[in-house]
Amino acid sequence: MKGRVVALDQIDGREAAALIVDGTLVDFLIDPPGDDALTPGAICRGIVDRPMKGQGGVFVKLPGGSGFLKQVSGLAPGQRVVVQVSGVAEPGKAVPVSLRVLFKSRHCIVTPGAPGINISRRIREEDRRAVLEALAADAMAGAGEGFGLILRSVAEHADDEDIAADIAEMRALAEAVMADTAGGPELLVAAAGAHELAWREWADPAPDAVEEDGFAPLGVHEMLDDLLDADVALPGGGGMVIEPTRALVAVDVNTGPDTSPAAALKVNVAAARDLPRQLRLRGLGGQVVVDFAPMSKKDRAVLDQVLRGVFRAEGAETSLAGWTTLGLYELQRKRDRQPLREALA
Repeated sequence: MKGRVVALDQIDGREAAALIVDGTLVDFLIDPPGDDALTPGAICRGIVDRPMKGQGGVFVKLPGGSGFLKQVSGLAPGQRVVVQVSGVAEPGKAVPVSLRVLFKSRHCIVTPGAPGINISRRIREEDRRAVLEALAADAMAGAGEGFGLILRSVAEHADDEDIAADIAEMRALAEAVMADTAGGPELLVAAAGAHELAWREWADPAPDAVEEDGFAPLGVHEMLDDLLDADVALPGGGGMVIEPTRALVAVDVNTGPDTSPAAALKVNVAAARDLPRQLRLRGLGGQVVVDFAPMSKKDRAVLDQVLRGVFRAEGAETSLAGWTTLGLYELQRKRDRQPLREALA
C-alpha cells in the first residue's frame, strides 16, 4: 500500500502499533511484557541513594528497582526527586533516569525547569505562529515558576480549542506531579502505551490511512519475522548481517557476487541508508561497529556524508565516532527501547 499507514493491533494481549510508509515498515511499538512500569517516559518519585564513584552519577531508589542519574550536583542521599525514565536498562544494570522531565501530549510538551514558549520550527507560516504563540501564552498564564511549553508541529493544522484544552490538561498534570515530593519511591505517571504513542508521535505528517483491523492485511507479522533474522538483503545482490553481542552490535556489509569498487560503494550506501531503520526496529543500541565492504578512502568521504544525513534525521540520540585504524566504522546509539526479540518473546 502506498502512502503513510498506521496499523493498530495486539500481540499476546499487549498493544502494538506499526508505521508503514510505501509498503516499508518504518517504526514499530509494543507494550512491554508483564507489569514492568519502569519503561521510557514513566515519571517517578525517587530517593537519592549512594553516589557511583568513577561514573559521575548517583543511584536513585525507584518503585520496584533502582535508577541511575548522571547528575550529582546539588543532590544529597535521602533527597526526594522527580525523575523520568530516559532509556532501557541493560541486563543487570540500573534504569537510566533524568531530572529533565517532559509531559508530552499530541499537541504540546510541558517542560518543568525550562521556562519559555517555543513553537516547532516546522511551523513556518508567520501568521499561524503568532496565533499559536498568543494561544500558548494565554494557556500558560499563571503557571508555576519555571514551567515552559513547546507546541509540536501537529498544532499547525489543529483546532485552537483542542490545543488549548491539551495545554491545560498537560499543565495541570505537570504542576501536580512536580509538587508531589512527599513519600517514598512511587510511580507518578505511567509511560504511554503503544497505541497512545502512535497517535502522539506519528501524527505529523498525518497518516494517509489508519488500519484498526490488525496487522494481517498489511503483512506486518511477516515484516517482524524478517527483523528477527540477522540477514538483511540490499539492492544489487548485496546484504548486511546485524548481530548484537553483550559488548556491541556488529554489522557486516557484503557486496555479494559483484566485488568491483563501484559495487562496494553502492552496497555500502544502501546499507548506510537502511541502518538507522534497522537499529530502530530491532531495538538495538549502545556501541555499533560496522564492517563496510572494502572501498577506497575517497569513497569513505561519500559514505560519511550519507551517514551524517541519515542519522541526523533519526529520533534516537546517536554519536558518530567515525573510522577506526582497522577500517571499521563506529557509532553510539542510545538504547531507547527494548530489543525486538525480547519484546516479542
